[in-house]
Amino acid sequence: MLEILYEDNHLLAVNKPAMLPTMGVSEDRPSLLALAKEHIRRQYNKPGNVYLGIVSRLDAPVTGVVLMARTSKAAGRLSKLFRERDVEKIYWAIVEGPVEPPIGDLADFLRKDERHRRMHVAGEQTPGAQAAVLSYRTLGSRAGEPAARGGAGTTLLEVRPHTGRKHQIRVQLAHAGIPVVGDRKYGAVRPFPAGIALHSRQLLIEHPVTKMAVSIEAPLPASWRRFLRDTR
Repeated sequence: MLEILYEDNHLLAVNKPAMLPTMGVSEDRPSLLALAKEHIRRQYNKPGNVYLGIVSRLDAPVTGVVLMARTSKAAGRLSKLFRERDVEKIYWAIVEGPVEPPIGDLADFLRKDERHRRMHVAGEQTPGAQAAVLSYRTLGSRAGEPAARGGAGTTLLEVRPHTGRKHQIRVQLAHAGIPVVGDRKYGAVRPFPAGIALHSRQLLIEHPVTKMAVSIEAPLPASWRRFLRDTR
């Protein structure tokens, strides 16, 4: 069942579940875009093709807010907002171990490794390297858990990316020694119930037509609530 977070004549925002690709898969595989188009088709009794433009994407194991445009006009204006970084994105992440300092910034240069479909931290002069900047603050921590349950405990972070690089939050946190729980691709050891512990919590934008401020917030998945409860 698709969880709708915001909907009007111009926009559709949904809460993406873990392990569902946003788009870009074969037609015989489910995707968030296909489910959203089916929602529009049924909700408004639209025959034929349904237009939806993805203006924000999430990696398959990541959950939370995904924004789509219902018209090409809205898509163009939203793409410009994202391109010029006039959008505020807030993520929550559960990371392995303690975080010091509790509030800070991370600035790195990232490059793509096409062969292994991942990103790496690289030197500033490395060909293809792009600047990646984020800020974070701790929201809570659980330390001193037994080794059988994952070792050194976990920390809940609020993360605000200031650039939009692929896998940015995952790579930068891992490089800082605090990988996202469940993200084995980037060095995490501790498992997570579904996907990884990275959630697109809130998106703040200017509406592309009305110009009003819009805040869209995604509730935490049940897997998060269980994990936080079980690690108390």
